Amino acid sequence: MIKQALISVSDKSGVLDFARALAALGVNILSTGGTAKLLAENGVAVTEVADYTGFPEMLDGRVKTLHPKVHGGILARRDFPEHMAKLVEHDMPTIDMVVVNLYPFQATVAKDQCTLDEAIENIDIGGPTMLRAAAKNHKDVVVVCDPADYGVVLAEMKAVDGTAGNVSYDTKFMLAKKVFAHTAQYDGAITNYLTSLGSDREHASRSPYPQTLNLAFEKVQDMRYGENPHQTAAFYRDLQGTAGALGNYHQLQGKELSYNNIGDADAAWECVKSLGRFEQSAACVIVKHANPCGVALGASAGEAFSRALQTDPTSAFGGIIAFNTELDGKTAGEIAKLFVEVLIAPSFSAEAKQILSSKQNVRILEIALGNGINTMDLKRVGGGLLVQAPDAKNVQIGDLKVVTTLQPTQQQLQDMMFAWRVAKFVKSNAIVFCGNNMTLGVGAGQMSRVDSARIASIKAHNAGLSLTGSVVASDAFFPFRDGLDVVIDAGASCVIQPGGSMRDQEVIDAANERGIVMLYTGTRHFRH
Repeated sequence: MIKQALISVSDKSGVLDFARALAALGVNILSTGGTAKLLAENGVAVTEVADYTGFPEMLDGRVKTLHPKVHGGILARRDFPEHMAKLVEHDMPTIDMVVVNLYPFQATVAKDQCTLDEAIENIDIGGPTMLRAAAKNHKDVVVVCDPADYGVVLAEMKAVDGTAGNVSYDTKFMLAKKVFAHTAQYDGAITNYLTSLGSDREHASRSPYPQTLNLAFEKVQDMRYGENPHQTAAFYRDLQGTAGALGNYHQLQGKELSYNNIGDADAAWECVKSLGRFEQSAACVIVKHANPCGVALGASAGEAFSRALQTDPTSAFGGIIAFNTELDGKTAGEIAKLFVEVLIAPSFSAEAKQILSSKQNVRILEIALGNGINTMDLKRVGGGLLVQAPDAKNVQIGDLKVVTTLQPTQQQLQDMMFAWRVAKFVKSNAIVFCGNNMTLGVGAGQMSRVDSARIASIKAHNAGLSLTGSVVASDAFFPFRDGLDVVIDAGASCVIQPGGSMRDQEVIDAANERGIVMLYTGTRHFRH
C-alpha cells in the first residue's frame, strides 16, 4: 500500500496533476524547494522535507534529502522484521514512492556560454541517490523518473474503495530498470563533458572527443539474425535523437526489418535527403547492398522513380527504395510490380497505402524529413572503437575550381553537382556517370579506381543507356591518367573530382588533351 510519496522534480511537466491525484488517493506527500512551493501554491497538501527530517536545507540546497530519515524510509525492506523494527525505533515512516527527475546537466552544457562552475552546480547529487535507493528497493518502493509514466502508475493505483492501491511488481521492475538506465546516462554525460575539457578547463575549447566516451542507446528490437544467419543481432536507437534520421522510422506494414534492411535503408534515406535539400525536387534513390544503384530527380515521385530504375533495373531487384516526397498511388502501383524489400518516404497517400497493402511482405517505413545528422560516426574494430565526425559537408558551386581550358556549361555544372552528391554515398572506390539529373552507371567498392570506372560503363551499357556527353564523379583523385581515359573513352565530357594527387598535372594535361571539362572540389568522400 502506498501511504507516502517523496516528490522532487526539476522537470515539472505534469507533476501538479499527478500530486493532486496522489493526494486524492490519500497519499501523504513530501517535497523540497521549488516543487514543494508549486504544490503548496496550488492547494496540494505537502510536507517540506526539512520539516519532516527536522534538519534544514543547507549549503545552498546541496544538502536536503541526504538524511537517514529519508533513505531509511526508502531502503528498508518491508519483509525484514529487523528493518521495520529499526524504522519504528527511530520514528522513520516508510516512503513508498519516489518521484524524482534530475538537474538539467545536459541542457546546461549544451549552451554556448556555459562555464565549468555552472556545469558543476548542475550535477545532481541527492536526486540520483534517491532514485538509485528506490530502484534498488523496487519490490517495496515505486520509483518514477519520467513524467510519461505518471499515468501508468495512477492507473494501477486507483482502487475501488478510493484509497491508494498497489502497483504491480512488473510495473515496479520496469520503472526501476528505467531509473538505472537514466542515472547511467546522466553520469555518462557528466563524464563525457568533464573529460572533454582541456588543461584550461574552458567550455569553448573542449574536445569533441572526450578522454572517456560513454554512449547511450535503447533497444528497438531483436532481429532474427545479423548480416548472416549464424550471427545474432539487435537494433538500438540513439537516446539523443536525431531529427529526420532512420532511427525515427514508423513501420506501416511488412515483415520485421532485418539487420541488412536497416543498413541499406539508412544509406538510401541519407542519400535521398541530401538530394532533396540540394535540388528542391522530387528525388528517388534505389539501394542494393548499401550502394545506390539508381538515383534520379524528377518533377514528381513517379518520374524520379522511373528514371532511377533505368540505371540498373537488374540490381534494383530486392532493393530498398527511398523518396524525399509523399508517395502517390500511381507510383505505388508501379513499385508494386517489382520485388522490393523496403520502401521509405516522408508520407504515403491513402491510395498508395491501399495499393501496397496487397504486398504484405514489403516493409513500408514512414520517416519525417529533417536536417539532423549524427553527432558521431562509430565503427567497431577489434578491441576498440573508431569515432569521427560525420561526413556532413556538401560541396557548393562556389567551392569548385575549373582546372581545364574548357569551361563547363550551366547544364554540365548542374549535372556534375548532382553526380558529386550521389558519389558521396557510393562505397569507395566510387565512379558515377550521370546526365540530366539521373545516374547512368555506378561503379562501387573496387580496389582499383580503373575497375570502378569500367564497371560503371558496363552497367550503363547493360541498361542500354548512352554515356555520350555524360559527366563523371570520382569520390577521390585519379592517381594516374588511366582511369580518366577509361571514362572519356566511355563517352564522358566532364569530370568532377577532389584533386590532390601528386600527378594532378598529368591528369589535367590528359583532360585538356582529350578535350573535356574537369572540376576540382577540394573535398574527398571516401566511404568504407
